[in-house]
Amino acid sequence: MKIAVGGVISVAALIALALLVLTNLDWNRAKPWFDTRVSEATERSFAINGDLSLNWQRPALEQTGWRRWVPWPHLRAKDVMLGNPEWASTGPVMARIRQIDFNVNPFLLLRKTIRVQSLILTEPRLALEQDKKGQNNWTFPKKEGSSAWRFDLQDLSMVQGSVRYVDPAKRADITARVDTLKDGSVAWKFEGIFNDERLTGGGRTGALLSLQAKNVRYPVEAAVRVGETTITAKGTLTDPAHPSALDVDLQILGASMADLFPLSGVLLPETPKFSTGGRLVGTLGRGNMQLRYEKFKGRVGSSDIGGTLEYLQRNPRPLLRGDVASNYLNLKDLGAVIGASDGRKKQKAGEVKQPPGKILPVSPFKTDRWGKMDVEVQFTGKKIIRSENTPIDNLHTNVRMNNGVLSLAPLNFGIAGGRLTTELAIDGRSNPAKAQMKISARNLKLNRLFPAVESMRASLGEMHGDAQLSAAGNSFAALLASANGEVKSLIDEGTVSKYILEAMGLNVGSMVISKLFGDRQVRLDCMAADFNVVNGLMRPRIFIVDTEDATILVDGNIDLAQEKLNLTIHPESKGIRIFSLRSPLYVKGTFKQPDVGVNKGVVALKAGAAVVLGTVASPFAALLALVNPGPGKDSPCASLLAQAKKKPAAPPPGKSAPASR
Repeated sequence: MKIAVGGVISVAALIALALLVLTNLDWNRAKPWFDTRVSEATERSFAINGDLSLNWQRPALEQTGWRRWVPWPHLRAKDVMLGNPEWASTGPVMARIRQIDFNVNPFLLLRKTIRVQSLILTEPRLALEQDKKGQNNWTFPKKEGSSAWRFDLQDLSMVQGSVRYVDPAKRADITARVDTLKDGSVAWKFEGIFNDERLTGGGRTGALLSLQAKNVRYPVEAAVRVGETTITAKGTLTDPAHPSALDVDLQILGASMADLFPLSGVLLPETPKFSTGGRLVGTLGRGNMQLRYEKFKGRVGSSDIGGTLEYLQRNPRPLLRGDVASNYLNLKDLGAVIGASDGRKKQKAGEVKQPPGKILPVSPFKTDRWGKMDVEVQFTGKKIIRSENTPIDNLHTNVRMNNGVLSLAPLNFGIAGGRLTTELAIDGRSNPAKAQMKISARNLKLNRLFPAVESMRASLGEMHGDAQLSAAGNSFAALLASANGEVKSLIDEGTVSKYILEAMGLNVGSMVISKLFGDRQVRLDCMAADFNVVNGLMRPRIFIVDTEDATILVDGNIDLAQEKLNLTIHPESKGIRIFSLRSPLYVKGTFKQPDVGVNKGVVALKAGAAVVLGTVASPFAALLALVNPGPGKDSPCASLLAQAKKKPAAPPPGKSAPASR
């Protein structure tokens, strides 16, 4: 027993002596060996330009058996340099560090593996770079046979560090200041350029005790500002070296939701200023990332918004899906969605400015983004406001983006006791984009369209309409400029005045009514319109208004491409009270500045109402489907349509038309 104990003591003494000798060796002589081994493992230039020293510490990780008694070498190297790959644009040096302290697993050195268990970098200056092809300078080669030595990093901390990140694909050049605090947590601040916008921010994370630990939840707190967008997050990140789970409270404030695309890759529409807050949870596995923005609430312009959105990484395109709802949605806040001005004072770089004389939005669709993501989002709006007096309710639509094709099918909402149904599809894969649209309006009650107009409250009239158009263009203005199809509408019973048309925002109609009737209420028996649209030119096959005072026929055209009006209004008086009806009116000018006047050079046609109707009898057949008065009710339009079936009557050749009464 004494011999055994003595043997153990002798072995321990020999080990202690060996460690003492190793500690007192001049390790600077070993620097060339370390330089070569690290260079082989990383396939980069590597050099320890300052002193290299060694001492011994207890194993950084729990060991079993006799290994737990063997101390590990702790090396300190000063003025260390690691080179960049040849393709890097940030210079020949990827890292320059004033001092490095690290523990090495001595047993793995026998397997030609340099496993660093604890790496402390003091005043490091790092340059991280990713090129347009996606390769980066922080991933070291792992190909079998490329090097006999392998480098394996376990733990990392920084003291007064500086990290520069460069990514030309994202137009990013960002520098961060990183420091490990006394409690082990990591604080950081950064500034730079991202997507040509100024970027600033900072935050704090938990201590990186072990980058290889599993199921470790690290606290994360961050605030990022890029351009006019501010993002704050507070929560936890699991396994920071290989992030597997995220759970944070996320707040976002910005000028437009579309600005989030360069930051997140999530395709969202242009909007006015917005703010949202909710819980962001998900898994971050490589190639299988799933994020869910749960029960978020916020505002877009003056509208409220809320719901849950989920992002799924998949092939060939990621998917954004979910449900979004609004209790109060102001349609003015959707102006930016269709390319209209959203009131921003500052114009974004590359943004197309709306011409001063144009009303139709000319801002192009960002179809280059449409093919990068698929979308399946249901949107519901309980109350939608066009103006305080024209409420829309129960809006519902399915927004879909599939391989670059955007569709809203259906887009349904209630208005004035009736229903508007729309189907819209825009194919962004072609240049220019191709679009198809169908609209159907049924049973829109006039007295509910204008509830604030006292004279309309007794009206029983209803509006009906259908439209079907196809077009090609990269903006709404371009689509309408190339549109082809038909537009039909019908109104039976009601009243009309300049004031009512102003309430609708129909300035041209207001001017026409003022010329014809002054500013008084006129009973409207029926209005029927059937437009043929060819290459953006709208021509009325029939446009007739029947009132208590006159039957009015409209012809000419509306040029959607030039936004010009060229209409002539032919009134046929039913009595002697309105002498101004003896001459036609012209409607010219642009959508923004229309001009309405009396055409004194043309004598009004004095044929009877039946003659006017007879000349346009055929198109009325297309409007019959819009007349649905319901059981026990006779539509005032029925008699007008009945007259349309009569043969036209005209005076004999050489004789003038009979004078009007």
